[in-house]
Amino acid sequence: MVTSVGRSRPADADGAPPRPAQARRLSASARRRQLSDVALHLFAERGFGATTMDDIAEAAGVTKPLLYQHFASKRALYLGLMDAVAAQLIDDIRTAAAAADGPRQQVERGFLAYFTLMMRQERAFRLLYGRDGESGDPELGAALRRVEDAIAAAIDPLIDAGLDDEHRRALAHAVVGMAEGVGRHWITSRTDGRTAQPDEAQVLATRISDFAWAGLRQVHRT
Repeated sequence: MVTSVGRSRPADADGAPPRPAQARRLSASARRRQLSDVALHLFAERGFGATTMDDIAEAAGVTKPLLYQHFASKRALYLGLMDAVAAQLIDDIRTAAAAADGPRQQVERGFLAYFTLMMRQERAFRLLYGRDGESGDPELGAALRRVEDAIAAAIDPLIDAGLDDEHRRALAHAVVGMAEGVGRHWITSRTDGRTAQPDEAQVLATRISDFAWAGLRQVHRT
């Protein structure tokens, strides 16, 4: 699994991929992280179909055979990046919820973890929110659904309302859909290149959790 998300080098100021590092100065793990960083940038900016392994190798300053030593295919690289984003997001949500004082705080802290990571790793979320999973490619579509299912599974235990499993899972997916919808709006509306404000994630989390909590507290068995 690719694990560079959350620990990648920043892109250049002009938005270009991270500058290539000297090929002989990196360990295998460091090289893999560097290649992942470059691929993440290109996939987020261009999409899966418009990005080639040649593009990634050139941007990373390595040969294509070296790239294939680390990743068996473009598809494997892309899916690994999606898995890494999801794993980091799930870990952050669970950690935030565990530190909450009660159900209402769990909802807000969960949203806060989601939006904080989104703003810190915007390109990673552009990968998730891209339309590659909706392009008719069954494998990419299935990968996106796995990410959504995994996030919903992390939220499921936080919905404690005496509901049956199916009811609770449906609500968990509804919460995921809310976060994803707000995230898509935030990313696609950022056309001025501005950076996120320090309290922007908290503002979003408070607004959306107020809305979500008002609905969740009215839930009853059916």
